[in-house]
Amino acid sequence: MAFVKDMLRMWAHSWKRFISIAMITLLGVAVLTGIYAGCRDAFRSTDRFFDAQGLHDVQVLSTAGLSNGDIAALRKVNGVAKVQAERSQEVTFDLDGRKSATMQEIGTNGIDQPYLQEGRMPKKAGEIAVTRKFIRDSGKHIGSRLTVTPESASSDTSDTSDTNGADGTNETNGTDEAPSFPTKLTIVGVVLDLQNLSNPDGYSAMTSFRSTATTDYTFFAPSDGVTGTLCTSATLLVKGAAAESTFDESYENTVKQVTDRIDGTVKTDRQKARRQELLDAGNRKIADARAEADKKFADAQSQIDANRQQFNQQVDQIVSMQAGAAAAGAAANGANAGAAAAAGATTPQLDETTRETMRETIIAASPELTQAKQQLDQAQSQLNEQKASTEQTLKTKENELKTSIPQVRWYVQDRQSLGGFSALKSDLDSIQSLGNAFPIVFLLVAVMMSLTAMARMVEEDRSLIGTYVGLGYGRLAVASRYLLFALLACLIGGGLGLIAGFLGIPAFLLVVLQGMYVMPGLRLEYDWLYGSLGIALFVVGVLAATIYACVQEMRQTPASLLRPKAPRAGSRILLERIRPVWNRIGFLGKVTARNIFRFKSRLIMTVGGVAGCTALIVCGLAINDTVADLGIKQYRDIYQYDLMVVSDDSDASAMRTKVASDGRVTSSLDVRIESGDLAISGGGDGDSGKAGSSGSESIQLVAVPEKHLSDLGEMVTLQPVSSGMLGTSGVGKTGSLKLDDDGVIVAQSAASALGVKAGSKVRLTNGDGVRATAKVSAVNRNLIGSDVYVSETYYAKLFDSKDAKNTKNSKSSEDSEALTWNAVLAKLSGSDTSQTDYAESLEEDSSVMKAVSCAHMADSFKFDLMGAVVALIVALAGGLALVVLFTLANTNVSERVREMATLKVLGFFDREVHHYVNREMMILTVMGVILGLPLGRLVGGMLTMALNMPSLYFEVEVKPLSYVIAAVATMAFALLVQLFVNPVLDRIDPISSLKSVE
Repeated sequence: MAFVKDMLRMWAHSWKRFISIAMITLLGVAVLTGIYAGCRDAFRSTDRFFDAQGLHDVQVLSTAGLSNGDIAALRKVNGVAKVQAERSQEVTFDLDGRKSATMQEIGTNGIDQPYLQEGRMPKKAGEIAVTRKFIRDSGKHIGSRLTVTPESASSDTSDTSDTNGADGTNETNGTDEAPSFPTKLTIVGVVLDLQNLSNPDGYSAMTSFRSTATTDYTFFAPSDGVTGTLCTSATLLVKGAAAESTFDESYENTVKQVTDRIDGTVKTDRQKARRQELLDAGNRKIADARAEADKKFADAQSQIDANRQQFNQQVDQIVSMQAGAAAAGAAANGANAGAAAAAGATTPQLDETTRETMRETIIAASPELTQAKQQLDQAQSQLNEQKASTEQTLKTKENELKTSIPQVRWYVQDRQSLGGFSALKSDLDSIQSLGNAFPIVFLLVAVMMSLTAMARMVEEDRSLIGTYVGLGYGRLAVASRYLLFALLACLIGGGLGLIAGFLGIPAFLLVVLQGMYVMPGLRLEYDWLYGSLGIALFVVGVLAATIYACVQEMRQTPASLLRPKAPRAGSRILLERIRPVWNRIGFLGKVTARNIFRFKSRLIMTVGGVAGCTALIVCGLAINDTVADLGIKQYRDIYQYDLMVVSDDSDASAMRTKVASDGRVTSSLDVRIESGDLAISGGGDGDSGKAGSSGSESIQLVAVPEKHLSDLGEMVTLQPVSSGMLGTSGVGKTGSLKLDDDGVIVAQSAASALGVKAGSKVRLTNGDGVRATAKVSAVNRNLIGSDVYVSETYYAKLFDSKDAKNTKNSKSSEDSEALTWNAVLAKLSGSDTSQTDYAESLEEDSSVMKAVSCAHMADSFKFDLMGAVVALIVALAGGLALVVLFTLANTNVSERVREMATLKVLGFFDREVHHYVNREMMILTVMGVILGLPLGRLVGGMLTMALNMPSLYFEVEVKPLSYVIAAVATMAFALLVQLFVNPVLDRIDPISSLKSVE
């Protein structure tokens, strides 16, 4: 019992050490579990929300729309649980200028159900539900009415399927018609679009560079009132996918099995079948047109024949009358009156030649008959010409039908293709990677501080330990006094750390996340396994340090422990050997120098602890500086153009004419831009569809005209880069990189994510889904977005573009029909504001699909979530620095109580004693700061390499101000600690402190 009481008394006496170990454990466990828990809560809540609303696992799009046969084929795919055919239509309306929206049919099979936030779901024709973004922008409310106008192309997926058959209609075949929605609309509800979780009411909407929407808004309408049987897309749920977390690799593998099956025979067969349907529909239209024309011609011919027959009867009647009159006259001149009477009673018989001669004579003699005959002949001639012309037209259309109907392409996409989903996932993944790295530094510092504190604690009880061992207590029992002390401190600190880690930090992160995304049903959850392992990790580290300290003392005999520890033998330090310097240092300066460098363990622990904390602060600020400059570096330095305008292929010429005629462009470059995919080549011919182990990246494929390859360097800064260590990269000279016909230039952001370098083989997928194996000629410096530049000739070589093989030798690349230049990169005159306004005005033009101002992108680029997490990490690192300095300072004082007492006996005033002790701590702190600043840059480079986000490359940068902030913050913490240490120095009693331990 006395042993326990003495142990408790010892614990109470060492409360400062207890608090230090508990605080370090608290901070470490909070960092270890907090960021993880915040990301996990967001992942789980979003996954539950997606499952509840039935967010599709796979979406299938087609350039010719999807028919009932396509839907039936998808239902037969092994692993598909549900298939929902969806219809949509693009419309425009007036809202402070021309705005576009997608009318989306609400599915009836439970897939992609919008989340109701206000009002009710639409049920009748003409009712719609809109997003909160539309309510905010338009000022409308539930009950408001809206009139929309359908786009000329009914849907984005049927544009290319429009065959303009024999009669020029817009139907894709004889039975399937494009969707059509009501135009007089009434808002009845406000909903959340599952494909766009950005929060329009938050402090930060989705950053511009991630926006993938082709229209401004989405309106949701019921099936009632929607006409047309052709589907614009099909959404699928995969069996077993709902049981997996949508953000885990297991989910991706489950979905990939189904997408691979669809990409196999189903996709190929249905593409061919769909095109054959379009060909059959065209042939039916031609056959129907021929039958209709034949019927009309037959009717016209019958009418002409009837008129001609009537005309001939009239002429024949006149001929008969004239022949009869002639015969009667001849008989009257004869001698036999009876014969004359008999002859007059019968009509003379005329041969055909005589009759035809008489007809012509009669017609020629009568103007009315002549005109009637001419009309009949003219009608017959016109009819013959029309028949010949129609037949020729139909034959021409038959010959042109196969070439006029393009190859049908299917696009099989998973959730990664959804802009809102991928943005949220990349944000959380990047934060989680930080949460996995920072606790390592906290753990190392915790072990170092625990070793320092517990070693001093054991050393203070040296004689007591010897007494207990001499009395027969086991060494384990004696060591348990300190092990239980450290364990209790870790458990209390870890418990508080779990509260902060699973409640405080996640609550902070989720507040920031909810300012960027709408995540219904968000709640905080505790992970018993991860929380227990988090505490166990720090318990093991601290106990290991405690065991080491106990073993170092208890290996001695009780007699040795009962004697005071011999003072450290005097020795010279290196500075003493530098006489010119040593001789000029005062007495107290020499004492300080000896105290600093003679006690190596204290030097290492103090400098190492301060350096670690300073490095954490620098690292956090480095990430903040790196992210803050991304937009400026990309859109001011790398992109030299001011404007990028993109259009549909059909509107490309009109778009270029519009941009050129506005008079704002000083120089421009016509290019072709396609959305594609880049993956590590599997070593095949590029058509295997198997990516390398590093996965794939969505890219923007930029094809440059052959005659203007040299102009690319004027629009984009071309700088070759080579991968470096710890977040660094070697950047070549500006302008030293040229685009040629031997390979593609890959953006640094994509190359870093996939491990691609110059000379690598990659699998490229163009906008039509065609895959090819390409050689990487160089990696270009690029931070935002994943651009891949390719020459026109090399594009033709990769994807077999028609009529492009000889483009290099043609007179002008503009004369080639191989590629349609659907985009313009332009430099503009005027201020940044005027350039932004001009880009916005271009988007209102019907020929422009997207216009992007680099000035606007540079100013609006933000990464708020990363900034919030960096602020959190810097605050925690500052707290750790404060605890470390407090622990080291108290340990330093406890080790030197007799020395301080001696100084007081010698006549030192309290202020002089303060200066004597604090000067050593400040020097050690300065040394730690000097070491920590470059170490922070090093760790920052390692962490930014871990932030492997889609379409982003973090080019590490630490501003001088960040170094100053880190140094000043650490020094300020050291000064703050002095305020706590000075009273301890004042309370040292010289008499009691100098008593002999014997």
